Amino acid sequence: MTSTEPATVLVVDDEQDVADAYAAQLESEFIVSTAYSGQEALDALDDSVDVVLLDRRMPGISGDEVLERIRDRGLDCRVAMVTAVDPDFDIIDMPFDDYVIKPVSREDLFETIDRLLRSAEYEQKLREYYSMTAKHATLMANKPDSELANSEEFSALEDEMDQVQDALDETIETFDDDDFVAAFRDLGDPAGPIED
Repeated sequence: MTSTEPATVLVVDDEQDVADAYAAQLESEFIVSTAYSGQEALDALDDSVDVVLLDRRMPGISGDEVLERIRDRGLDCRVAMVTAVDPDFDIIDMPFDDYVIKPVSREDLFETIDRLLRSAEYEQKLREYYSMTAKHATLMANKPDSELANSEEFSALEDEMDQVQDALDETIETFDDDDFVAAFRDLGDPAGPIED
């Protein structure tokens, strides 16, 4: 997803009427596709999907299994479990980004997707900032001050770091507890390291 194109949302629910209803509500703002089984979801998933709204209880391949395969495949989409299954302690080890109990209102759907997209954008900016600070620190440790002071590239890097830091600060001011959980889902997860 880029800032100029709408996010892509995959709605997964074995109750076709439910999936279609969610899709109809969302298609005014997002690129939406539906899957009516776990296998259809796995077939539809690729790097273009930004958010998955995933039912847990489905015949065949369950939502829990779909979630596990999403993470095993290293797909960078955000996943909200949207389900009638009351949460139990088994959710502690599940790598989803949000858990929404049915029935779900239109407002709930939009709030969930907006939160997940905001968190994904923050995480991307944080990775970008981490990469820049690593380059900055490497140059600081290995170049004399005179070279650093005369380098247009180094000056541009510092300016860009300031801009990204400002953007991170602005975003984090809007976060609530759920946003923090979603934004930092990969923290400490070897499958989701910070990359350059």
